[in-house]
Amino acid sequence: MNKTDKIYIAGHRGMVGSAIQRSLEAAGFSNIVSRTSRELDLRDQQLVKRFFDQERPDYVFLAAAKVGGILANNTYRGEFLYDNLMIEANIIEAARVYGVTKLMFLGSSCIYPKLAPQPLTEDALLTGPLEPTNEPYAIAKITGIKLCDAYRHQYGCDFISVMPTNLYGPNDNYDLKSSHVLPALIRKFHEAKVNNEKEVVMWGTGLPKREFLHADDLADACVFLMREFSDYGFVNIGTGEDLAILELAQTIKEVVGYQGEISHDMTKPDGTPRKLMNVGKLNAMGWKHTISLKSGIEQVYASLTGEEWY
Repeated sequence: MNKTDKIYIAGHRGMVGSAIQRSLEAAGFSNIVSRTSRELDLRDQQLVKRFFDQERPDYVFLAAAKVGGILANNTYRGEFLYDNLMIEANIIEAARVYGVTKLMFLGSSCIYPKLAPQPLTEDALLTGPLEPTNEPYAIAKITGIKLCDAYRHQYGCDFISVMPTNLYGPNDNYDLKSSHVLPALIRKFHEAKVNNEKEVVMWGTGLPKREFLHADDLADACVFLMREFSDYGFVNIGTGEDLAILELAQTIKEVVGYQGEISHDMTKPDGTPRKLMNVGKLNAMGWKHTISLKSGIEQVYASLTGEEWY
């Protein structure tokens, strides 16, 4: 990428898209184009084609998606499958039609089978059943990977895919009905501290293990891979390190300064037992994360004003 190339970030207001924009701007890229969801409904094929015809971007970061945690994924199964299929298909097809130099599709670690061997290697894709609660979202993301591969094969498009692990950082979602576990716990512990509550209730046993990557590290990896990777398949992006959800809760409790107890709602699901990325492929290319989990949580919590809750 040259500093003057036009770069379209789909989903620039989200946690991932905004981090990619910060990373690009810090590296001196200034010709960045974006649209809010109100300005451009990415589910509408004709509107997307019209946008690409007008703007003619050279590079595309496809970070737009309908996202959420276990509750949202399991409740809005039709929306999660349809919306994500339409968004990715419309952008990938428009990128082909209007001659985009390179496109990066961002997926999710939920594409892997529920009981795939740990840590998760890229070749584990489609080797077993998915986690039922987020199967529609996972199927949409798998389709995006395969669409990029199919366009590379049939049309010679330089379209690549990356699979981030669980993310957190600025512009995260703190709505308890749709958020992921880390921001949800930050909000729960903060509000329990402010309201002098005796306990914070966690979903499930707290035993499942998860890996967490700061969005700024992800963005740095995406810009790196946009320059360095051109091939079929995809690249895992993560830290290669995980911890139990209960350990995460204890870390957040310490950062927030909450003095009460942690209890468990055993009627709620645990989700996948473990999701740890094998990042050997990425590390071998020369990239490794730099933000530790506790340091990242401290940065995020220190930056919150309370407006993010709603």
